[in-house]
Parts: sequence; structure tokens; C-alpha cells
Amino acid sequence: MFRFSFDEIADITLSFFVISIAFSMLYTRADMNQTISILPIVMVGAGLGFIFHELAHKFAALHYNYQAEFKKWIPGLILSLVSPMIGFMFAAPGAVHIYGNYISDRINGIISIVGPITNILLSLMFLISGAYILTDSTLLNFGNGLLINMCILGFSVNAWLALFNLIPFAILDGVKVFRWDPIIWFITAAAAGGLVYISMTSLNKILMFLAKLIAGGS
Repeated sequence: MFRFSFDEIADITLSFFVISIAFSMLYTRADMNQTISILPIVMVGAGLGFIFHELAHKFAALHYNYQAEFKKWIPGLILSLVSPMIGFMFAAPGAVHIYGNYISDRINGIISIVGPITNILLSLMFLISGAYILTDSTLLNFGNGLLINMCILGFSVNAWLALFNLIPFAILDGVKVFRWDPIIWFITAAAAGGLVYISMTSLNKILMFLAKLIAGGS
């Protein structure tokens, strides 16, 4: 059954705020005034991406009749807050721990890959939402561009979260996915990498192109 203990809720909540603050610091180069000002949209774009990523792991594990619980990781929490101060992001404040007598590489890989896939889907949802906002002047001007900025950030952060977690290293999802099926790992990592590349090079052009398609179809 899909239940949460008090400790699990506390750990998820703490990790949610740490990730949101960390990404805000990264985007503002640790300027505290700007960090606070953009924190609300980062909580939606980045914080929710983290929450849904972990919930996907938990739901998948429960689907296969394993016990699963999110637990904070103190070194990861500290690194998440410190790393933006030196210009990069280490986003691993905790993880879903799975309990059972035996888990195959296949099931472990599936449970692991659903997190990055969730971020990829969220990234695409933010992209499409951003394109739609561009077709509506009321939405575009709401809060001095609050919604479009939230979509741009949500697209970029979720693409990065997917790619980061697919790195086949240490405690990250990529190790278990690669062990299960290197081809599936490569396809998923390539998709995440493509979205990250778009976020760094041509996001505005893609948004305008999609906005034209949406406007043309309406």
C-alpha cells in the first residue's frame, strides 16, 4: 500500500527545500536576495521534479511488492547546498531505499529508470506548457513573465535531473539501469542529453516553433 511514515515525510520535505534552495543558488550564483526571489518558481520547476522522481521509484517498487522508503542522505544534503557556490550542482539529498529478499537486475533497473523517465516527461510538459503560454498574452505577461520563466526553468532542471541521475556511477540510477540493459540506458541517457543540449543552445527557438504550431492549430 502507498503509505508514508512520519520520518519519510520529514525527509522528503527537507530534501525538497534543500534541492529548491540549491537550484535557486545555482541560477543566481549564490546571490541571497535573488535566490529568495526566484525560490517559488524553482520549487515548482525543480522541487516538484525531485518529488515526482522519488515517488516514481517508490511506486514502482511497491508495484513489484517491495517495501520502499525515502531516506535523506546527510552528505548529499550538504553537497547539494555547497556545490552551487562553486558553480555546479550535485543533486542527491536522499534516495528511495528498497527492502526485499531478492531483486533481479531487470526489476531493479525498471524501478531505477522510472525516476529519470519521469523527469524527461516533466521536462517535455514544461516545454509544451511554455509554448502554449507564448500564444496567450495574458498568460505570458502574468506576474511579469512568472509562468514562462517557471516553464523554462522546469524544462531545463528536469532535463538535467534526468541526465544526472542516469550517470552510471555510485548510488545514481544509471548504474542499475546500465546493469539491467545498456541499450535502454543509452537510449534514455541520449534523450535526456538531447533535452539538456536544447536547454543550453536552442530552447527559445524550439519554444517559438512549437508556439507557432499551437497557434496554427487553434
